[in-house]
Amino acid sequence: MDSKSSPVEIFFFPYVGGGHQIPMIDIARIFASHGAKSTVITTPKHALSFQKSINRDQASGLSVSIKTLHLPDDIDIDIADTDMSASPHTDTSMLQEPLKALLAEHKPDCIVHDAFHRWSAEAINSLGIPRLVFNGNGCFSRCVMENLGKYKPHEKASSDYEPFVVPGLPDRVELTKSQLPIMIRQPQQHGFVPKKMGKPEVNSFGVVVNSFYELEPAYVEYFKKEMGNKAWLVGPVSLCNRNVEDKAERGKKATVDEQQVLSFLDSKEPSSVLYISFGSLARLAPEQLLEIAYGLEASNHPFIWAVGKIFRSAGKEIENEETWLPSGFEERIRESKRGLIIRGWAPQLLILEHPAVGGFLTHCGWNSTLEGVCAGLPMITWPITAEQFSNEKLIADVLKIGMKVGSMHWVSWSTEPWAAVGRDKVDMAVKRLMSGDEEAVEMRRRARELGEKAKRAVEGGGSSYMDADALIQELKSVRKYES
Repeated sequence: MDSKSSPVEIFFFPYVGGGHQIPMIDIARIFASHGAKSTVITTPKHALSFQKSINRDQASGLSVSIKTLHLPDDIDIDIADTDMSASPHTDTSMLQEPLKALLAEHKPDCIVHDAFHRWSAEAINSLGIPRLVFNGNGCFSRCVMENLGKYKPHEKASSDYEPFVVPGLPDRVELTKSQLPIMIRQPQQHGFVPKKMGKPEVNSFGVVVNSFYELEPAYVEYFKKEMGNKAWLVGPVSLCNRNVEDKAERGKKATVDEQQVLSFLDSKEPSSVLYISFGSLARLAPEQLLEIAYGLEASNHPFIWAVGKIFRSAGKEIENEETWLPSGFEERIRESKRGLIIRGWAPQLLILEHPAVGGFLTHCGWNSTLEGVCAGLPMITWPITAEQFSNEKLIADVLKIGMKVGSMHWVSWSTEPWAAVGRDKVDMAVKRLMSGDEEAVEMRRRARELGEKAKRAVEGGGSSYMDADALIQELKSVRKYES
């Protein structure tokens, strides 16, 4: 075959946490659908969580496969674990030598690696293979973080709760010190240097972003032109999951029968149900879960609540999972058929896309944010950590498709959480979002418009479709051919 027409071979090296692994698997599948030869590099145990979707793609004729790294027998259990909750601080450096051996053997045209593999840029550069960086965020939050580092407006704030404006951005973006990561609030204590955040992009071929141009056009331009990033936007990547099996098993198999969920939703009026989820990583205090339950009950709106991880501190072990719910709560919602509680992994895409769902209470993780956008849903924003407070500003203040519950405190993975938002705020936010008043109707209209734009972006001729094709063509033009 002529080397110019042979498929571009791209390796994908996802991080071990669900919020990063899931979208990168989708990206690998997307590039295969554009004619590339996609290979996902992972550990044997992590491969189990997405093997079925890869098998289905292979059966439909796509060139996508999995290569597993040969690991030592004494591999750290944190890496081998597959519960999708590896924190951003998980050390994956034990994968370095197996990865280098694999790359040296196969020499793909390019590798897309996650920025949370902090050692990977240097390791890949040493082999001379073009690399693209994926860091799981959109352009908006990256621009906010860049300008926080550049202008340091938070240093002039007189208190943790005094709002300040992040300078130099296309929109007015206000934050408080309490909403900033602890390493930015107290950099000296954490040895933090803001410029280090851009390190993986240095000497890279560019950046792959799970977003689409029409969602944040001014920030895509800022990210590329002002920040100097060579970037390709290929999202929303969740839209590559088109059949029920892919949606139901994305990330992990749901802990509840999807038919039970769908029959509950089928029994409800259009746009009447609120879906609540805080993602795969957040661990909420039992006291906070109790406040959410009281607020949901007071709001009197139908809901599906995917309860994720519950924080258990030393000496506070919860023996009975029911203790974080008000007395008789589950019985009341079961009898009234007003609510459904899912303990563990939920089939989120199936739920969000159902016509009965009319709103999404979210922690503003970027994957969930995009999935809510794709479903055309207005949101209640409840950020907790990472770049979620920036994402909240995009949802509520810039796009105006969401309303804030009133979360004010950035909480690190290692910090014990507390009941930061009371039941009254939960009740009020749910009633405001799910009511049919003028504000809620307008928010819903804007959300639906954005949802349509998201779908068009990934179809033939759309902005993300064209970016994926453009990246493949550029990789072809620079590939090194052996004589």
